[in-house]
Amino acid sequence: MNWLRRWNARSLASQFFIAGGLISVAAMFVVGLFVSHLIEETVIHNSGAATALYVDSVIAPLLPDMQTESLLDEATAQALDETLGQGALGKRLVAFKLWRSDGTILYSNEKELVGRTFAVSDKLQRAFAGSLVARYEIASDPESDKERALGKPLMEIYNPVLQPWSGQAVAVLEFYETAEGLGDSLAHARLRSWGAVAALTATFFLVLSVLVFRGSRTIEAQRKDLKERVTELSALLAENRGLQRRLQRASQRAAALNETYLRSIGADLHDGPAQHIAYASLRLDSDLLINASTQPEAREKELAWIRSSLAEAMTEIRNICRGLVLPHIEKSSITEIVTRVVEAHQHKTESHVETVIDEDGPELPPAVKICVYRFVQEALNNAYRHGGGVQQAVRAVSHKGHVRVEVSDHGDGFDPTEVRPTSLGLVGLRERVDSLGGSFDIKTGEGGTTVTMIFEPMEVGE
Repeated sequence: MNWLRRWNARSLASQFFIAGGLISVAAMFVVGLFVSHLIEETVIHNSGAATALYVDSVIAPLLPDMQTESLLDEATAQALDETLGQGALGKRLVAFKLWRSDGTILYSNEKELVGRTFAVSDKLQRAFAGSLVARYEIASDPESDKERALGKPLMEIYNPVLQPWSGQAVAVLEFYETAEGLGDSLAHARLRSWGAVAALTATFFLVLSVLVFRGSRTIEAQRKDLKERVTELSALLAENRGLQRRLQRASQRAAALNETYLRSIGADLHDGPAQHIAYASLRLDSDLLINASTQPEAREKELAWIRSSLAEAMTEIRNICRGLVLPHIEKSSITEIVTRVVEAHQHKTESHVETVIDEDGPELPPAVKICVYRFVQEALNNAYRHGGGVQQAVRAVSHKGHVRVEVSDHGDGFDPTEVRPTSLGLVGLRERVDSLGGSFDIKTGEGGTTVTMIFEPMEVGE
């Protein structure tokens, strides 16, 4: 339910303040009513007891032996009339009745009631049982028409008349007293009792509120700290799950990366030493070595070229065995790398390569440098071998992490669909570039061939 959710959303201190406040107010009313009622009864009883004692001291000597069941004689009645109608007692008493245990009125200042019998009320029964009964209210008994006609509360007192030697109540005196000032006294006592109960309840509630608010702040702080810890643990759990997924992906890629690594080794062997050996092999078939009439100097020069190619092939094989990283490439710039490859190619093939280099970017990772080196080397070898080395050109740009290398020629071109997937030349270059996050593109036709690789700044960081 909505109200229950809103209630549970409140703090413990707020819940206590609302619920405790309502309970405290209810308890204050209950206790206040009880205390004020108790005080009223005590004040009325004490006031009635004082009046009854005074009246009894005045009236008792005038009463005969109340064991008789006859009405009071005329002399006793006249004495009571004179006593109750004069002096201070006459001013305070509104009505006076003397009851017999059967409900008969033996005497009254209202002469029409004398001798009449009424139903015995609960108040009258208690008085005959020996208890003083005092009430402060508007008269409601059947025999109290005159008192009720006054329309204001009176002090109604039932005082038992006790037999001296046995202590038994033989009659009951009932009288109504104006009790001026008693209403104000009761109101004042009621106000003080309510004030005391309210002050005590408020003090009790405030002390408890202070303790609860302190405890609530502690609980809220602990709850906040626990929530933060749960959030941290949830984040760590999510991070652990992410790491687990990454680990699973890494495990799945391990086999593929191993295969790629083996392919890259094959590509390096093909792009580097194999090219030099192939070049030396082509030189062995030259006319300078086959023709016996060749001059010794030219023959020796040709053999020197072959020895140089084979020596360079051996050097690259040793470098590949050390980890496929050429030391002089790791610390070289793009300009130095491209220039070195182009010069080596021109020296080997005795062909011309147009070179344009624009470099102003930051230092590049060694893997990218090696890729640039192998790319230019393989592309120039293909341009010489398959395109005849016609108008070879290399254009390299390295600007703010963006690397673009383009190798082109104006040979006859070739059909890209005829390149076998198992070929380690162009396929190896594509895989090398792709593995580093770059892009590889070939455009070929009758006007020649252009091979391009591009690395973007973000991709280089990966």
